[in-house]
Amino acid sequence: MSKKYCRISLIERIQIETFREAGLTLEEIAEKLSRNKSSISRELSRYPRTYSAIKGELQANYFSRKKSQGRKLDNNPKLFKFVMEHLKLKWSPDQISIKLKELYPDDKAMQLSHESLYTYIYLLPRGELRKEMIEGLRHKKKSRKERGAKNDKRGRIQDMISIEERPAEVADRSLAGHWEGDLVIGRRHQSAIGTIVERKTRTVILVPLKSRDPFEVRKAFEKELKTLPQQIKKSLTYDQGYEMIEHKLFTRNTKMKVYFCHPASPWERGTCENTNMLIRGFFPKGTDFNDISRSRLKQVQRWLNERPRKTLNYKTPAEIFKKEILDVEMCKTNA
Repeated sequence: MSKKYCRISLIERIQIETFREAGLTLEEIAEKLSRNKSSISRELSRYPRTYSAIKGELQANYFSRKKSQGRKLDNNPKLFKFVMEHLKLKWSPDQISIKLKELYPDDKAMQLSHESLYTYIYLLPRGELRKEMIEGLRHKKKSRKERGAKNDKRGRIQDMISIEERPAEVADRSLAGHWEGDLVIGRRHQSAIGTIVERKTRTVILVPLKSRDPFEVRKAFEKELKTLPQQIKKSLTYDQGYEMIEHKLFTRNTKMKVYFCHPASPWERGTCENTNMLIRGFFPKGTDFNDISRSRLKQVQRWLNERPRKTLNYKTPAEIFKKEILDVEMCKTNA
């Protein structure tokens, strides 16, 4: 008769963390705890970087409660169908979550956060359903890395305005003038270019950079935005990269508020992330941006802005952006 499985205890998790730090193998840890090797492997796989006993215990308790309550997607066929249909259309969990809130603002049963959807997918047992749902994700990763990283300068920026304070008009893309920013890093992290993307029109500005120094990044971003009407410069959403440490001076000079994403949350700047993937088609990883001229950057910028986009009903970002500029000028004339 097989021994009944007993969940891993907090004491065992502390021992696992200790043994792991001491460099013991999975087999050695399993033997010391009289556990199956697969149980230890499964426990450690939840934290690919650094295993934490406390985090492991909290996560286990959380999902134990969730299991007893029943997961929303398992108990709501209508919600599950909506999610599956839109994953097959290559919608991101964030886009699905926002659309559900838009369609069912008063029905909590038909709302689902992007984090809950990611969690649901990656906690599914191996099988066709898990494979099918991961296939719908943009990056199709088979596991999700633990968030955050040690020795990272992110999060050390003073007086940040959180993305949670960003106006609703930014999230729903109802008004032009709200931008997302990022860096595309070159070979050996020795060079970079800046990307600034307007959320409503998907217009992209490629920014030549002399270095990733905060002063150089701020000045270069300001220079590229200088020629635009103020009405088209409302805000910039950025990650917590150290290069944006001079955000207060950037806001003073451009009159654009800077909203900072949560750590390791690229989907909160999804427009910029998608654009960066297109840019990589021209400048693959390993490119030394010190060798790329400004004229070449602007050539790629024009190609991106003159490319029809499905999300814009097959109009180009340049066409939509030009219309927004004309509307601004018209309003100034009639004022």
